[in-house]
Amino acid sequence: MDKQRIIGDFHTILNEGQVWKIGGFPLPDGSFWEYREPDAVVIVRNGLLYVRAPLSRKHDHVQILDNAKHMYYSVEEIEVPENGEISFELDMRARTQNTVPGDLYDGYVSLNLLDFTTGAALDFFAGNDKYASVYAVLPFPGVEVPPSDKTRFFCVFKEDTDFKAREFNNYKITYNRGEDEVIFYLNGNEIRREKGVPIKFNKFTIALGIMTEKDLTPEGSVSVHGQTVIAEYSPVKVTIKE
Repeated sequence: MDKQRIIGDFHTILNEGQVWKIGGFPLPDGSFWEYREPDAVVIVRNGLLYVRAPLSRKHDHVQILDNAKHMYYSVEEIEVPENGEISFELDMRARTQNTVPGDLYDGYVSLNLLDFTTGAALDFFAGNDKYASVYAVLPFPGVEVPPSDKTRFFCVFKEDTDFKAREFNNYKITYNRGEDEVIFYLNGNEIRREKGVPIKFNKFTIALGIMTEKDLTPEGSVSVHGQTVIAEYSPVKVTIKE
């Protein structure tokens, strides 16, 4: 028997901490780095979340703090079943202005499934003319990542242009804890399968983001140069098959 639920309620988006909250990480000095663009325009209509953000936020020293510009986290963490599989699915649209053509990582819209107990992340990134699936274990600030005798931290991107650019596409990520397997689907078609996942994911925070992914230089951040990213998201359908 499938159990299904919807994480949406975008009409509550201004009541931060009810269903969604602004994402970010605590810093060593006790402050909190918010993924919040000060000039973002947020619109909720017909059940969809629309965010238009001129990019301005950057961090010169910590890559993960530089990457995400404006991001909402689900307040609830979704527990992963011991057996069976869990999937997350939504419709998402990306349009950008002043980003470099063909360079997805100059500004994009994201669905991120973040496990803060392990540092694991499963993502879809969508840009103006390209999308990517992402499979990672990352050094999130303040998160204890279990030691490993293999590669402890990694981030493997897989890019493609075979999608409806600048339109809504359906993105789905499925995780099977017993099989240690992740499957990515685009518009109902399997596009990627990762077997032998080296860690067990425990629970996911759903994140909806506007991001860049530009390596920090010795001079600091180079991720902001006048881009605007327009993101649109449907509610997220969560299905558990025991």
